[in-house]
Amino acid sequence: MNKHFAANFFNLLIIGMIALAGLVYWAKTEFYKPGPLAEAIFIEVPRGGNMRNVSIDLEEKGAVSHGTIMRVASDYLEKSNQLKFGNYEIPAGASMSDILDIVTKGGRSNFRYVARYNVKVAGPAELILRERTSSDATPSVITAFTVGEEMPEAYVKLIEAKTPISYQVSMAEGATSWQFVEALKAADFLDGEAPAVPAEGTLAPNTYEVRRGALRSEVLEQLMSAQTKILADAWEGRAKGLPLKSPMEALTLASIIEKETGVSSEREEVSGVFVNRLNKGMKLQTDPTVIYGITKGQGTLGRGLRRSELSKKTEYNTYIIPALPPGPIANPGKAAIEAALNPAPTKNLFFVADGSGGHAFAETLRQHNVNVAKWRKIEAEKRRKQQQEN
Repeated sequence: MNKHFAANFFNLLIIGMIALAGLVYWAKTEFYKPGPLAEAIFIEVPRGGNMRNVSIDLEEKGAVSHGTIMRVASDYLEKSNQLKFGNYEIPAGASMSDILDIVTKGGRSNFRYVARYNVKVAGPAELILRERTSSDATPSVITAFTVGEEMPEAYVKLIEAKTPISYQVSMAEGATSWQFVEALKAADFLDGEAPAVPAEGTLAPNTYEVRRGALRSEVLEQLMSAQTKILADAWEGRAKGLPLKSPMEALTLASIIEKETGVSSEREEVSGVFVNRLNKGMKLQTDPTVIYGITKGQGTLGRGLRRSELSKKTEYNTYIIPALPPGPIANPGKAAIEAALNPAPTKNLFFVADGSGGHAFAETLRQHNVNVAKWRKIEAEKRRKQQQEN
């Protein structure tokens, strides 16, 4: 009897081992074979998420056939604790092995929906929502709206469905710190108390990716850190003999250059004019500094400068003070900072608008007066046409 029992047990053991081997082989095949997805999908790995919840989400969305296999395999491969927070594109036919690599290796997240929040120099911020069908597809605009208006239904539905959206905050060159903080206050996708307005010029204009729910203070810190590095690198590579005593003076000059011209090819030339004037002890005589002395960067003036304002002495009126103002008048971009520290080797001392969006430069006051006369003629013609249209 004992022999019979032992024989049966041995047979069952062999059958069990064969079945287990078959199960392992099947699970391994399932893990590596192409998955059931017919077209790409986008999934979110939440901050603090775990492999169990991710695998369940993938199974519900039809990306994997057996979430349990993926969980067991991730434990065996010691990848369960390597999940990377983010939003990812899962391509059509991706195997469980492929998907596990995607969500654990991280890298640049992919999103089906991208919302860019544009902070402008003037006017309210704007949010543009785009959609794409795959990571290499050009996103098409779904909707765009000015912040403060009623949110479009398409955007509201995505938020209510907790759809993963990539948020980008884009700050224009020449925007003031006050303008940017005010825009952050109105951003519905950010959290946290409204931060104090940082020092003018200390934010780096650019486009930044942020997550929904990020603190407003975190966004500010990101821009401040970027500007600190840009300024330090530019100061290190500055030209010799500049009339600038510190990085802050360079930042101040860069902000004036930023407000004076939006033409990239002119920045170094404009910088050269200001550097020449500083070297000669001449007043900079630039309108944007006077305007900043009036508005303090809180909005736009909305009108032309009055003669009384040009003749009134303030610490920012460069028609009166023979030096740089006490600080930046806006947040300059990288190109303007580099131009301030590497001006063009020019003899020009003057410039005025030329009617084409750029400027006419001159070495002498006589040449400058000719250019000013041309500009005034252009302005007069514009006013005449406007009056005829009205």
